[in-house]
Amino acid sequence: MNGPNLRAVAAIYKFELHRFRRTWLTGLLVPVITTSLYFIVFGGAIGSRMTQIDGIPYAAFIVPGLIMMSMFTESIFNASFGIYMPKFTGTIYELLSAPVSAMETVIAYVGAAATKALIVGFIIFATAHLFVDLPVAHPFAMVGFMLLIAVSFCLFGFILGIWAQGFEQLQVIPLLIITPMTFLGGAFYSIHMLAEPWRTITLFNPIVYLISGFRWTFFGKGDVGIEFSLLFVGGMLAVCLGIIAWVFRTGYRLKK
Repeated sequence: MNGPNLRAVAAIYKFELHRFRRTWLTGLLVPVITTSLYFIVFGGAIGSRMTQIDGIPYAAFIVPGLIMMSMFTESIFNASFGIYMPKFTGTIYELLSAPVSAMETVIAYVGAAATKALIVGFIIFATAHLFVDLPVAHPFAMVGFMLLIAVSFCLFGFILGIWAQGFEQLQVIPLLIITPMTFLGGAFYSIHMLAEPWRTITLFNPIVYLISGFRWTFFGKGDVGIEFSLLFVGGMLAVCLGIIAWVFRTGYRLKK
């Protein structure tokens, strides 16, 4: 029995990272500038009026939300664009006919996209320290949560890239669904600040559980229990893996 084709996985992984290296200056500067602007606007203007939330300085409180918001966007964009381009150029047929399994293909593309998202996440984390004293109650849990989020949303982006039939469709879900859900998911406020029935309605927003879980790794507290956050992330991973397995089994929008 042949073992995993590690050379193929490494080749795809390096190719995708090379695309990131060609634009590394822009890719690194944009999150730094964006994070700085958020701190100036939200940390300065709003933070001067709302100094603390649940005993946490407001400028520190928004950091987990900023990191998650950027990682959501980066993960989806990198993974969807990475698999969409072979479809667009027609090289997907060479990939499908090569001795590379579906699992190896997913590991390579999702691994490269997750690597980029993690780099951006840690850059924002480092930038935040320039503006605020930022404690991390559970550092290993923080890194693990970032990895889980990156992989989960890269798998989601991979599905989006296969589903999309044009560049416009690549932008629809991130811009019209994920970004609004993030802003309404407690990135810049605690959902406990909302009055009913909006507090209960907000609990149906899945982003709430992701941001809350990540915030727990920093401050030891969140809007919902950490067990619910982990349960949601695990469920998202399982669903995405199931959909990708079905896509490769049926050839949905891969062979057309």
